[in-house]
Amino acid sequence: MADLFITHALRTPIGTAGKAFRDVTAADLGAAVLAELARRLPADAIEDVVLGNCMGPGGNVARTAALTAGIPDRIPALTVDRQCASGLAAIQIAAAGVDQGTVLAGGLESASTAPWRFWPPVGEAEPVRYERAPFAPAGRDPEMGAAADLLADVYGIARDRQDEYAARSHERAAAAQLAGAFDEEIVPVHGRSTDERIRSGLTVQRLAKLPPVFRPDGTVTAGNSCGINDGAAVVALSRTGPGLRVLAAASAGVDPTLPGLGLLPAVQRVLKATGLSVSQIDVWEFNEAFAGQVLACCDVLGLPDERVCRQGGALALGHPWGASGAVLAVRLFSQLVTQDGGRYGVAAIAAGGGQGTAILVEACR
Repeated sequence: MADLFITHALRTPIGTAGKAFRDVTAADLGAAVLAELARRLPADAIEDVVLGNCMGPGGNVARTAALTAGIPDRIPALTVDRQCASGLAAIQIAAAGVDQGTVLAGGLESASTAPWRFWPPVGEAEPVRYERAPFAPAGRDPEMGAAADLLADVYGIARDRQDEYAARSHERAAAAQLAGAFDEEIVPVHGRSTDERIRSGLTVQRLAKLPPVFRPDGTVTAGNSCGINDGAAVVALSRTGPGLRVLAAASAGVDPTLPGLGLLPAVQRVLKATGLSVSQIDVWEFNEAFAGQVLACCDVLGLPDERVCRQGGALALGHPWGASGAVLAVRLFSQLVTQDGGRYGVAAIAAGGGQGTAILVEACR
């Protein structure tokens, strides 16, 4: 990863599924960010586009987004699917292919416009609609919420601790939004320039009233889980800075029945590759799919959970699956470069099927 920099990083506002961007396709969300990045880069700088996506229409949605954005026809594009880690995996993959120009890498997702999917009919039966493709073989492929509930139970993450973490995420995000911390990273879409999900004033007391969702005696609720969201995020990768120097990137696998742990080995690999310790990292961005999942990972790493997502995370901002990993990279750029918030940063995300991706960066101003 020597001499590889994230020089620009932008995202759309994150919308709640069925609301602000209910009619905006994944390709159009991605195109909005790609077009703005292309406008800011030197002419003829772009040499490739690599974007992650989970639930789009197929057919290489990255190429559709690039052409919609006005990226020249001669520039190729690749779509990556590592489920929720797709956006960050796209950055990892793109980093290996940067030559002398700039590669645009990130992710895009529209839960609002995701197509319906059906298994073919068997005999005379009707086609069967399904919400998601298998992440792992039968018997090792739990629903994400049920897996998060099990993970919290296995690692002893109590309900009150999860609610406290979720409330803090909203509190931090609301404060950051009010202070304009997100303004420079957001490309307006259809007149909207702010994230839709953040709830100012959300308290632990209010969250405590919500019932468990997945098990009668469980601890995971709608309040300490992420939302279902729409959005896109893209970074520009180049051999010349300044910006964020990419020191290491890694993907790894774990037991698919506990997919929330997927980010752990990826984080451990980037720390080992750089020789840095947990205490030396200034900015930690974990995808907050579930509060209990983040807390369990923090406990294993010996990382105080208050150091994670210091301007709020996906519990407040939202989780647009294929884009979320790239959103984390954008958040690193804003805090470490734009806001001069430290030297080192780590972004990490877990994915269905028991996988995870992480990057470790250094601010070079």
